[in-house]
Formats: sequence, structure tokens, C-alpha cells
Amino acid sequence: MKYKKYDIGPYNLHIINTDKFKTISIRVNFKRPCKKDEITKRSLLSYLLLESNKKYPTRRLLEIETEDLYNLKYTSYNTISGKYNVMSFEASFLNEKYTEKGYIEKSISFLFNLILSPNVNNKEFNNESFDLCKKIIEEQIETIKERTNYYATARMYEEMDDKSILSYRSLGYLEDLNKINPKNIYNYYLSILNNDLVDIFIIGDVDSEKIRKIITKLFNVNTIKKQGSEHIIKHSKFRKRVKIVKEELNVEQSKLMIGLKLNDLTEFERKYVMGIYSYILGGGPDSKLFKEVREKNSLCYNISSTYNGVFNILKISAGIDKNNFDKAVKIIKKQIKDISLGKFDERDIKCAYMTYINTFKEIMDNPDSLLSSYVSMEYLDLDSFETRQEEIKKVTKDMIVNVSKKINLDTIYLLEGLND
Repeated sequence: MKYKKYDIGPYNLHIINTDKFKTISIRVNFKRPCKKDEITKRSLLSYLLLESNKKYPTRRLLEIETEDLYNLKYTSYNTISGKYNVMSFEASFLNEKYTEKGYIEKSISFLFNLILSPNVNNKEFNNESFDLCKKIIEEQIETIKERTNYYATARMYEEMDDKSILSYRSLGYLEDLNKINPKNIYNYYLSILNNDLVDIFIIGDVDSEKIRKIITKLFNVNTIKKQGSEHIIKHSKFRKRVKIVKEELNVEQSKLMIGLKLNDLTEFERKYVMGIYSYILGGGPDSKLFKEVREKNSLCYNISSTYNGVFNILKISAGIDKNNFDKAVKIIKKQIKDISLGKFDERDIKCAYMTYINTFKEIMDNPDSLLSSYVSMEYLDLDSFETRQEEIKKVTKDMIVNVSKKINLDTIYLLEGLND
């Protein structure tokens, strides 16, 4: 596998050359510092640009074209990556080695056409497409409570710090959606083309120089190339007393979310130690939380911990009976305390290490996951795969104990199911 980064004036081109896959995947990222009142616009645009197009004004014409392109797959989404809001457009298609000569350029051209040639008249997006996409976003926002895990996580983040980017919802907000019309969203689209930081990532068995020529020919934007700042959010306020919030909702199962803020991690701790810590705490069936809360005490249906490095957050989530809330929280706190006291052994570290290595193997076998890893290397300054597999071996018990002292329990949120 070979990686090469090209500076193409207004944007950066990243090519990951590998012969492991028959497909080629491309992702175009537009990013800018995250502002709450812009999130909904970007969320809507990610749908709108793929709904209709100057060349393909109807959904049927788009479907016909993708069928002609050997069932090319494409999608888009809007995410919050720490301090940045990232709007992504993706396509996956067969390598022309298995189709016909010129197919790579045709497929890339299809995606770029969606991004750069929207269905616009008189400096306004097509009304029919706009209304349809607006309705989709509106329904997703209004039904957020039906996705209980997503909703509980969002609510916990809001309770942790409602002034921080941490609390922002990547889907957007109804009050902002109602302010958007076909004209002002087109003006915002133009500002993206002129001001966002742009990265294009491609993975597959390709000729890098040939791909570079295709991209520079087809992707004509005038974005202003500037140096981006780091994505990672650092916390300045830490609670002395844990915040406990309970909210009732008509769901079958209560959701327990516990948010912990991380303070002043070193680069090595951020990249390696916290991943091992999180696995030992709640990363699988061998973890402390799984054994103590689920197996020994039968207090939950599921439980896990997740480390989010870009937000400097550790999240513990569990599906519980609301009547078990106090006991479950008490045992969870004890497991956190025990790790800080060194009450774990080398076997725990070895299990975490093996899971880490196996995860790498899974990533290497999936083009989308592999591409996402290279995006993380670019945006979060993560090390290469080879370096990571060597550095993870350096994590010691003392390092895990030391990092545990930088973990601050912040908010305990319970979404209470009325049917428990």
C-alpha cells in the first residue's frame, strides 16, 4: 500500500494505492470551523446536491446513470469533527480493469457533477428538490427521539456543556431549517465553494499520476487554500460534583449515559493509552463493566465504553431497567476507581492489545474503513498503521493508571423508559 498527498492549489488530493480491492472509492470533504447556525444548512445541502442536478434533474435519471456506471454507489453526509463541520460526498465503483477503459474518469466525473453542477435557476435551487430535502431533514429532526441511543447521547452532551461544540447536533435544528429558502441556501453553497477547506481522498488499485490529472481536469473550484487548525476540543471546566439528569420518554428500555471529560492528555496518551484504557473498562466481554455490571449483577442488557479522542470524551452507555439506576451507577463508579488503583492485570492489557490488532486487520479489509483511517491521519494527526501497531505495544500498566487520573466524571444522564 502506498500513500501520496498532492497539493493542488485550492485543495489537497490524497491517493491510497492498494491492489486489495476491485473497487475504487472517492470521498470529497468540505470543512470549515463549526458554527451552530450553519450546521442545518450543511445538513440540508448534503441531501440537496444529491437529489437533482443540471444534467440529471430527476431521481430516475440519476438511477439510470448509476446503472450505466455498473451500479455505482454514492452518498453524502454532514458530521461534526471536533472544532470542524465536515460535509462529505462519496462514490464507490468498479475499477475499469473489470469494466471498460475510461470508466474511472466517467465515475469520478459523475460525483463531481453532482457537487459542482446543482439544479439551480435564477440563483436559486430547484424548488421541488428543495422542498423534498427540507421535508426529509424536518422528519429526521422531529423523530430524533425514536432513535433512543442517538438521542440519549445528544442529550448527555448537551447537559455536559450546552455552550460547547460538543453539544451541537450534526443533523441540525428546526428553528434554523425554517429560515432556509432556495435562494439563501444557494448563496451559502457558493460560500462553501469559495471558502471551505477541501480534501479529496481516493483508494484503490490506481495509477496515482493518472488520477491526479483526472482530478485536476474535472474538479474546478476556487476555494482559498489556508492552514487549518487542529480538530481536537480541549476542556477548560471540570465539575467538582457530578451532574445527574433524568428524563422520561415512552420507550421500552431505559438508556444510561455517563460522560467523562479528559484533561491534559499527552499525545501518546491520546493516540494509544486511552484506547487500551477504554477497552479494559468497557470494550468487550472481557471488560470490567461487562463482567461486573452485566454478568455478575445482571443490571443491564448491554454496556460499553467508547473513547472519542476528537472531543476528549469517554462515554459509558448501557441499556438498563430504571429501577437499577443507583446500583448500576455505583458499580460503574467502582470499576473506574479500581482501574485508577491498578486493580487489573497484564492479561487485561493483552486482551486489549489483541483487540486493537484485530481491529486493524478488519480495517485493512474494508475500503471505506481504510479510507476513513487515512482521513483521521490527516485531520487528527494519527500515526501510520505500521507505527501504531508498534507504539501500542509500549503501553504499560503504569501508563493506564496515570491516564485514569486525567479522567473526570462529569454527567450521568438517564433516559427513563416509561414501560420499564
